[in-house]
Amino acid sequence: MIPVTKTFFPPLEDYQEHLKRIWKNQWLTNRGKLVKELEANLKTELGVPNITLTTNGTLPIQIALKVLAKGGEVITTPFSYVATTSAIVWENCTPIFVDIHPEYLTIDETKIEAAITEKTTAILATHVFGNPCNLEEIERIAQKHGLKVIYDAAHCYGVKYKGESLFNYGDVSTCSFHATKLFHTGEGGAIFCQNKELNHKLFYSHNFGHNGPEDFHGVGINAKMSELQAAMGLSVLPYMEGILEARKEIVSFYDDHLDFTKVRKLKLREDTDWNYSYYPIIFETEQQLLKVQKKLNEQEIFPRRYFYPSLNTLNYTGKSKMVHSESISSRILCLPLYKDLDISHLIKILEIF
Repeated sequence: MIPVTKTFFPPLEDYQEHLKRIWKNQWLTNRGKLVKELEANLKTELGVPNITLTTNGTLPIQIALKVLAKGGEVITTPFSYVATTSAIVWENCTPIFVDIHPEYLTIDETKIEAAITEKTTAILATHVFGNPCNLEEIERIAQKHGLKVIYDAAHCYGVKYKGESLFNYGDVSTCSFHATKLFHTGEGGAIFCQNKELNHKLFYSHNFGHNGPEDFHGVGINAKMSELQAAMGLSVLPYMEGILEARKEIVSFYDDHLDFTKVRKLKLREDTDWNYSYYPIIFETEQQLLKVQKKLNEQEIFPRRYFYPSLNTLNYTGKSKMVHSESISSRILCLPLYKDLDISHLIKILEIF
């Protein structure tokens, strides 16, 4: 079987060495030594001033919305994983969808201002497949209208825009370290924030609001990463260069051998150092996609319709028409892409096209 992705498992002995440290420390959670070590290593690796590790990648979005959106209307994209929208609704905010750019697949910044009302408090945009939004224009709009900017950067480990980590943009950026992601902690995530005061509020919000064992800064929830998760992250981190290089070679193979008269690729924004996180292709029609998907599945090859469906069509988001998002989501397919995908598998995939 060839899945759309496969979790990278570091050598078992590497993980066991970190587990021995946990057993020696007798500390499983509540910000132990391994969590703090992983945070420090990632700050250096990614070039970010602050990072708070979390137990998954959805809670950072929820915390950011709780702190910044304050129950208002949140302008967002219909083309993302469901967590982007469900977090807005879960935090008693109202998602206001803006359609996407048909080539970059990120939120269409030219349509944002028309969606702003007196109830708008924030913009929550997704860097789709690690492809940056129009950062400068979104920042200009936010400054003009007094809005907060949250970026769902779940796919953006290692991505740089104009030489700067993508996590350093917006008021808050969030990331997922789920097992399917480039860098992972089994299940996990992170909050990134450059503003010292806001970062402090986000930090205590992820730990029940604690200010020491018997005092509290304010309200919070439990989003802490465990030592077991951090151990996985510390085990994976040394292999990231090889993971990225292997994925780059697979992407190049697809680029060189796919017939782009039948499908088209994601258009990357200029000045982007990408991370080869996904390989989406867009068909001319949904019927063509379904035909190819069926043939691949018959050969035990399982790409993914990602993202599908367009989030504005969910039954808890109200009714709105998003022409580009609905069209793209019906015609986009992510091909298998992971470190150990070898040439024979790639040839087998491409023969079906």
